[in-house]
Amino acid sequence: MSDCLFCRIVAGEIPANRVTETKQFLAFRDINPQAPTHVLAIPKQHVASLNEADDAMLIGELLLFARDVAAGEGLADDGYRVVLNTNAGAGQTVFHIHAHILGGRAMRWPPG
Repeated sequence: MSDCLFCRIVAGEIPANRVTETKQFLAFRDINPQAPTHVLAIPKQHVASLNEADDAMLIGELLLFARDVAAGEGLADDGYRVVLNTNAGAGQTVFHIHAHILGGRAMRWPPG
């Protein structure tokens, strides 16, 4: 999608602080971090939100990619949170599915 911010980051049209990537996924630092470590994990394929997702393998692999990113950031032992916001009412502002990987501080419950 040419007007999608994250698709433009994947294409290299917009710079991002890239953490890691695979053939299918990209991880980069959030520009408005909500924790000491705040990384976004996205599929390179455009999927607007979880509501539009129809590939269970892609979504499962996105979560495994998020796990690997968290481990690479040194978060695995102390813990981390993975968040998928779906639609504006839940806080989704970029309509390309993405997992927020948050860590480096204690997380409170309930969120929001």
